[in-house]
Amino acid sequence: MAKALTHSAIKGLKPKAKPYKVSDTGRLYVLVAVSGKKYWKWNYRLHGDNTYTIGTFPDVGLSEARQRRDAAAKLVKNGVHPADHDQEQILNATADKANTFWSVAEEWIAANKPKWSETYAKQVDTYMRRYVRDTWFGQRPIRAITTADVYKLVTAVANRTERKGPERKDSDAATIAALLRQWCNAVFRLAVVSNRVERNPVADLKASDAIVRPKVKNNRALNPSELRALLKALDSFQGNRATAIAVELLALTFVRTQELRMAAWSEVDIDKATWTIPAERMKIKDNGDHVVPLSKRACDLLKELRNIVGTPLSGNPDWLFPNTRNRALCMSATTINRALEHMGFNGSGSIGFSAHGFRGTASTLLHERGYRPEVIEAQLAHKERDGVKAAYNKAKYLSDRRTMMQEWADLLLDLNNSDEQTPEAPNSIDAENAAA
Repeated sequence: MAKALTHSAIKGLKPKAKPYKVSDTGRLYVLVAVSGKKYWKWNYRLHGDNTYTIGTFPDVGLSEARQRRDAAAKLVKNGVHPADHDQEQILNATADKANTFWSVAEEWIAANKPKWSETYAKQVDTYMRRYVRDTWFGQRPIRAITTADVYKLVTAVANRTERKGPERKDSDAATIAALLRQWCNAVFRLAVVSNRVERNPVADLKASDAIVRPKVKNNRALNPSELRALLKALDSFQGNRATAIAVELLALTFVRTQELRMAAWSEVDIDKATWTIPAERMKIKDNGDHVVPLSKRACDLLKELRNIVGTPLSGNPDWLFPNTRNRALCMSATTINRALEHMGFNGSGSIGFSAHGFRGTASTLLHERGYRPEVIEAQLAHKERDGVKAAYNKAKYLSDRRTMMQEWADLLLDLNNSDEQTPEAPNSIDAENAAA
């Protein structure tokens, strides 16, 4: 029976003219090479006699060598050669290194970027790089990431105290955190279907588990008195005239702010009083192109705007609202809200009304005045949940919407010119039509 080795005994072994071995217990031994290098070896039987090289001394000490021998013995008992297991571990480690979370995220971004708007793609790229690619999270093997890791990432962003780059509002932290959770969820779904992970750890994490959203009042709807005050403030606005026109067009058309900022003159037909927003620029692309009927006031504003912005410089996009600093770009995402802030409707100490609030304002007041909900929803370009109904209503209630939009413009004019809190309701699409 072999006598157990000691660390000092192994350290004292000297090279000889030929390799030789010194046994420990359990068929473990040290092979001393002619060069003096000492190898840990273990003999075992599996489909014949085999030898497994455990490591070298002193890199692998006596205690660790015995532990590795015991682990190898368990593999042999289960019919697995230890060297084959080691090779599999190496391959897995190589695969893990190739399949970091960020590497899969890059695949997801590349696959989906053609379907996203320019603004959304920039948002994904900016925040995924900042909070994922350049952090511990992005460099971890995707199969090693747990629900707890995702929670750590999301809460760290949701609770951040330092603002960076485009993060300008207190509410940005919660919004960005929610988006990161959403995007991580999509990346893991890709990893699952491509067999790089067995399950999606984000599925166990609800946004509400990690994110406490602050109370946001920026999307509140204006009541008639507040809307009248805003329109009167707009009349005396001392800033850029194109910005004032943008604010009023938002009030008149209640499209999404991005849809207005990125509008091109090629989309507008003033003679036909129609603005056609291509599907690829819409939030809900499945609805197809979105036709916006233009009121007489909207057309007058567009004619004025055409004289202000003039013809684009060679090679530049034909924006309705080119950026004042770089005509190759459209109006900044913050310009309209800054104008509302200067007028006292947005920002600290104000009622907290943002550009997006024009949609809720129009929806609320039009519903109160008896306009048919489906006509209002079509004008807001909301998704029709009934697929059959959506296909049937290809006309998108255009005639009714054209009437409604002109009457909405008349209502705004009456509000601006009146000292009464609530002007007379328009009657072209009255309660009788609403009940039809």
